[in-house]
Amino acid sequence: MLSRLTRPQALAVCAAPVVALLATAVFAPLPFSVAQPGSTANVLGEYRGAQVITISGAPVRETSGELRMTTIVATSPDTRVGLPDVIDSWFDTDRAVMPRDAVYPSGDDVREIERYNRKQMKESQDEATEAALGYLNREDEDIEVGLKLADVGGPSAGLLFSLGIVDKLDGDGSGGDLTGGRVVAGTGTIDADGTVGAVGGVPLKTQAARRDGATVFLVPKAECAEAQAELPEGLRLIPVTTLEGAVDALVALEKGTGRVPSC
Repeated sequence: MLSRLTRPQALAVCAAPVVALLATAVFAPLPFSVAQPGSTANVLGEYRGAQVITISGAPVRETSGELRMTTIVATSPDTRVGLPDVIDSWFDTDRAVMPRDAVYPSGDDVREIERYNRKQMKESQDEATEAALGYLNREDEDIEVGLKLADVGGPSAGLLFSLGIVDKLDGDGSGGDLTGGRVVAGTGTIDADGTVGAVGGVPLKTQAARRDGATVFLVPKAECAEAQAELPEGLRLIPVTTLEGAVDALVALEKGTGRVPSC
């Protein structure tokens, strides 16, 4: 025997699966991490009590201004991120939702992630040193460079490491500083040949830079649009693709001569 449901009964029956799906969506963990602006560090000075760049085997310049590398802070891979967290982050300019595998490409194991980030940082430091000495045509000299940045991992400080080495050894090439006395921040990986690569979380890094006093931000050219979308007031973007281009742009900015690239 078949019986016909009343309209309210039919709506209740149809709505039940939808409610269940919505409840599941709200409470189920999602494959995202929530990130926010992290710390910055002046690579020309000290970070947590230790000199970031140390050089032996060559005279080192006294520098003014700052070259600040930037970071983001993300929820750990085992943190439960649900739909409410995602929605809240969409309306908060100080936070961003990022795919978890973009933040933690090495997996979910915390120890493995730490090992991976340390390895990435060491490789970045080696390539930054090679790029800087190559740019200065001093790769055949007996110059030893030490780079130390406690509790920071990954390759995104490569460009700033290279610029710091160049500034300490050669400045702008004519006795001045690359920074022109400014607080210059930035981000970008670097290869041994001086090629600058894209990174993640650029809008959050520009916020960290401006918070810590930067007025200039060096950004990988491929990420100009992303950086412009939420650019803090008072921060000037300079797009770069190579170490040489970054140095040339900073020298042009310092001396007030030549063209300074813009996004």
